[in-house]
Amino acid sequence: MSYFEYLFVRSSFFYLLYAMLTGTAFYIWPGLIPYLKTTHVHAGLVGFFLSMVMGVAFWMMPRPGQIRQERLEALTFALLNAGLLLRLGLEPWLLFSGHHGLRPLLLGAGLLQVSAVAVFAYAMSQRVFTKEQLLQMAEQRKRKDRV
Repeated sequence: MSYFEYLFVRSSFFYLLYAMLTGTAFYIWPGLIPYLKTTHVHAGLVGFFLSMVMGVAFWMMPRPGQIRQERLEALTFALLNAGLLLRLGLEPWLLFSGHHGLRPLLLGAGLLQVSAVAVFAYAMSQRVFTKEQLLQMAEQRKRKDRV
């Protein structure tokens, strides 16, 4: 497991904890629900679930030709977590304060997350091949090695 694969999995636990703590806080302080409900759900679905899926996919998906994608892993991790952390901080602040000047920053947080998904999709597309394509690639490598 590479460093960024490790970070994806470990950071997913942070988001799981955030989601569990905010969910528990809703029972203790129901007045928090309007301010934290969407970040609670976002932390659980995107923070925990998507981070875990991305980390495990980078780790376990086959790597044809033993390709390494450390830069794509790092970029995906940085974009996703920057967007998530911005959202977890900005959205409750916006909802509590009503300060609409924060909306462009919140939009930026969303764009960071969308960019992370796009980079991840590109990286995974470099790994997805049919059995026949993989056999053809192996045959081509064998031919190169003979020459």
